[in-house]
Amino acid sequence: MVQKKQAAAGPGTEPKKRRRVGFSPADAGVEANECIQIYLVSSKEEVDSPDISCVKPVDLNDFIDGDGKIYGYQGLKINVWINSISLHSYADITYQSTTNGDKGITDLKSALQNIFAETIVDNKEEFLQTFSTQRDFIRNMVTDGEVMQSGATDGSSNNAEVVSSDLQVIRMQIGSPNAGLLYSRLVPLVLLFVDGSNPIDVTDPDWHLYLLIEKKEDKEDPLYRIVGFTAIYKFFRYPDRLRMRLSQILVLPSFQGKGLGTYLMEVVNNVAVAENVYDLTVEEPSEKFQHIRTCVDINRLLTFDPIKPAIDSAVQTLTKGKLSKRAQIPRFTPPLNAIEKVRESLKINKKHFLNCWEILIYLALDPIDKYMEDYTSVITNHVRSDILGKDIETPKKQVVDVPSEYEPETSFVVFKSLNGEEGNTNVQVDENKPDQEQQLKELVDERIREIKLVAEKVSKVCPKA
Repeated sequence: MVQKKQAAAGPGTEPKKRRRVGFSPADAGVEANECIQIYLVSSKEEVDSPDISCVKPVDLNDFIDGDGKIYGYQGLKINVWINSISLHSYADITYQSTTNGDKGITDLKSALQNIFAETIVDNKEEFLQTFSTQRDFIRNMVTDGEVMQSGATDGSSNNAEVVSSDLQVIRMQIGSPNAGLLYSRLVPLVLLFVDGSNPIDVTDPDWHLYLLIEKKEDKEDPLYRIVGFTAIYKFFRYPDRLRMRLSQILVLPSFQGKGLGTYLMEVVNNVAVAENVYDLTVEEPSEKFQHIRTCVDINRLLTFDPIKPAIDSAVQTLTKGKLSKRAQIPRFTPPLNAIEKVRESLKINKKHFLNCWEILIYLALDPIDKYMEDYTSVITNHVRSDILGKDIETPKKQVVDVPSEYEPETSFVVFKSLNGEEGNTNVQVDENKPDQEQQLKELVDERIREIKLVAEKVSKVCPKA
């Protein structure tokens, strides 16, 4: 290998300076959850007040492009104030310095607009003015809405905090101009506080908003503000019925724990019955909402006389003997006529009623401790059936390889085993069976825990339950 010779430097020639290669400093970034705090306020005096607590939204990292982190800022702190009267918002952004590192500098304005869109205002003074200039926004928006309920419900709610006469549930068809504008301002709340939710189509008139409005008397005119809402879709069911599907429901964080979710759910149930829809379903309910919904419907079912004979029959069968020792456990599902009566009268769909049915049996067992082993066997049976996607008591298809000269690699026989028993224990060996049994046990324990929580809450409201 021949190396190039460097020209000899003359006596007066300065040595060449080496070019320095610069590297941007590494930037670990900061998660949005760690630097953004959300506050709901109803007056300008509450802004920056130390007495106002921040509310906990869903995962804010999901709204930041990339990996959910904000880059380029040191000591970043973002306080977002939301006006609960006009639904405008303002972001107070402070930081010590910025550094254009290897990840650049995050565009905070664009990141916040992913959540708040046009509801966010540019400066604090403009935001403070919205408390007066937009004071009547909610009242003006709901003027063409239909009042579905004022004050207390029909008495099924036992929470004293929801019987105030300053509450109204107002229904608006989303196709109306006011409803569309109002919902556009509600979208940030949906994104922040309804996990996994997306905005509804404001051009589809089959959507309806049920707005839970608090009306407060004031020196001037009454002040209206939204404390909760739900979005419900009506769709056709052949041949001549409509179904209601609850898609989004939210009680604002500062109003939670007061029974308002129950109140709103009861109103929706009453509408479903009054308008004689086919049934009411819920789209991907959260665990918390499912608990509230179940408690509400258990109270309704406990006073629904047509299903009491079916409950008594199931309880009588369960208390006869040691079910856990039997090779075959009865299904303990409600008869078809009971399912149909519940759907037609209470508008509770079949899937939800089956979950409620297990709780109704639990409440009817007395004393529960005496029958808990057998009851757990029933729940285990149901959970296993849900996992398999079929009733385990029904005959099962099994595939057995059999020797054949015709096609040795693809010859088999399909047969049904009776009573769910395997006709040949060597047919299929599941190496993970111990793990599956442990997972099944954990699922059963979780289901039992849910049942006990609902039963305890219902029993406090209705001691006779």
